[in-house]
Amino acid sequence: MNATLPRILAHGYELNATEDSFGELRRSDDVMTDMAALRGRFAEDGYLYVPGFLDRAEVHTVREHVAETLAQKGLLDPAYPVIDMVKKEGADMGFLADPWHAMEYMNSIAKQNKAMQRLLYTGRIIRLFEGFFEDKVRHFDFTWVRTMGKGFGTDSHCDNVYMSRGSSRLCTLWVPYGDISYEIGGLMILEGSHRQDQVLKNYLNRDVDKYCENRPEAEKIKSGEIPWTWGGVLSSNPCTLRANLGGRWLSAEYRMGDILIFGMKTVHASLDNQTPYFRLSTDSRYQPASDPIDERWIGEHPVGHGRGAKKPMIC
Repeated sequence: MNATLPRILAHGYELNATEDSFGELRRSDDVMTDMAALRGRFAEDGYLYVPGFLDRAEVHTVREHVAETLAQKGLLDPAYPVIDMVKKEGADMGFLADPWHAMEYMNSIAKQNKAMQRLLYTGRIIRLFEGFFEDKVRHFDFTWVRTMGKGFGTDSHCDNVYMSRGSSRLCTLWVPYGDISYEIGGLMILEGSHRQDQVLKNYLNRDVDKYCENRPEAEKIKSGEIPWTWGGVLSSNPCTLRANLGGRWLSAEYRMGDILIFGMKTVHASLDNQTPYFRLSTDSRYQPASDPIDERWIGEHPVGHGRGAKKPMIC
């Protein structure tokens, strides 16, 4: 056991913190000035972890805006500074229980936060992706804003099952808006999982918004009564998943200004938040502008996983 690490949890499971089971993400700031080397690193690792890529002051401005929004909704403990984002005991997060309401909430926070729009969709990030893709960049119009209080993190999954109707070169950018210890719980990547296409073939070929029109629940899905019958989770047990696929879970104690980029077939999850603080982060998506784009995530009001995204099939 690595004695320097705290107790690390994911979906309630304590991760094995021995060196052959858990490790730190490889930094890629050493190849940021060489796009060919950066593309090679991405192909090798399935991700790019770049500490200190963003200006901390700009990231902090985004955090201030979101913190004020949470305070106005009565979700923060008034005994602490708003910027600390300490969750109020008993704060009602029920409005996020429904997937559609949660999506509307995320998109509204992102649209109202001009500093977030500038940070994610102009300047240094866009120049990075232009160099990486060797093409102009198109990003999704929907931004995933995560305000995660104490409790379970996100289950293990690949993004492909949620947004595979467009470019195969689509990339996710994960940005933390605060310094995130292992106890607060940042993102983790399963080492080498992007090379497990054949093992995960059946999973990767699925689409959460396709449904069986010859099944009893079809009418409820078409009417919007239920959002889907499968939520895209690969596994709720990160320990057995790692044992089955191999590799180590990789993460870091992130600092404000860090970024993490990964592909659609890279298995990832997030650590549990064991603290009273909200963990604030965003997921945004980028692709070459010349590639087709998934229609669910574009426009002023993207349909996302709503009724307009559903596609029937015979099962």
